[in-house]
Amino acid sequence: MSVYISGSLAFDRIMNFNGNFQDHILLDKLHMINISFMVDDMIERRGGCAGNIAYTMALLGEHPVILSAAGKDFGDYGAHLQDVGLSLEGIRVDRNLFTALCFITTDLSGNQLTGFYPGAMARPCGYTFPGLQSDDLAIVSPGNMDDMQKLPEFYREKGVRFIFDPGQQLPVFTKDMMSRAIDGAFAYVCNDYELGMTCKLLELKEEEELLKSVEWIITTLGASGCRVRGRDGTDAHIKAVPCDQVLDPTGAGDAHRGGLLFGLTHGLSVIEACQFGSVSASYAIACQGTQEHHFTPDDFTKRYEAAYGPMPITLADR
Repeated sequence: MSVYISGSLAFDRIMNFNGNFQDHILLDKLHMINISFMVDDMIERRGGCAGNIAYTMALLGEHPVILSAAGKDFGDYGAHLQDVGLSLEGIRVDRNLFTALCFITTDLSGNQLTGFYPGAMARPCGYTFPGLQSDDLAIVSPGNMDDMQKLPEFYREKGVRFIFDPGQQLPVFTKDMMSRAIDGAFAYVCNDYELGMTCKLLELKEEEELLKSVEWIITTLGASGCRVRGRDGTDAHIKAVPCDQVLDPTGAGDAHRGGLLFGLTHGLSVIEACQFGSVSASYAIACQGTQEHHFTPDDFTKRYEAAYGPMPITLADR
């Protein structure tokens, strides 16, 4: 079984400002803002939903195909993906653009200024799917909008199970676009806020009405774990997995999806696969950055069994 992960590849540049933004804003001059301030440090992290999800799957020993677009500065990022056993065959590299880039500056009060440059993300992946089989698995995660609209239709035509995850691209969708994107999806994955926004967009009175379009609804709930609802009447809560410390929740959702996909590729039930997702997420939130976490099969197994009991499969060394 092959796994296809479409979505974004990006760099995150994270900066800290040793002050408060409000001290540099004149309320009577909001029509002509011109602000400059010195930041104390800058960290660049590899990110993007497709890269993050694939990274966690690679830690679990899988080799999914990333479907995305990157730019002329992608060299080191690409080498990093190859170092963990991932192929670059599905990544379109545009030598005229930069890889998507997010600038995040945080002040002492926790306020943030964020600028996002889409760069190569404006290009669809253009992958031709040589060797696609009907028993393959795919996820459509936040990224290029052409891919997010066309790939669900493609997977439906080919009879391939796919998960739809709109994430931060949700506000771009119209009712018609969303209806067509999720129609026939194996699962719709989102957080609790995004689920509410989805129901509002689709004019649904009850969240369960989504099950007319998708087979499963998987809702991540942060520290409260996740909720799994199925067309078969399943309604289960998967508890979160404790970790030593919570350093950075960014990327936890992507790590969860990586564990979820891993479980599904090994024939586990959706509930068991979500348990794998919760364990994966517990490693991600304990590290700064979305592709900085690591674990051994033995560590992962012990953490899974401490939370949920005997693990249904055995992890092999990557």
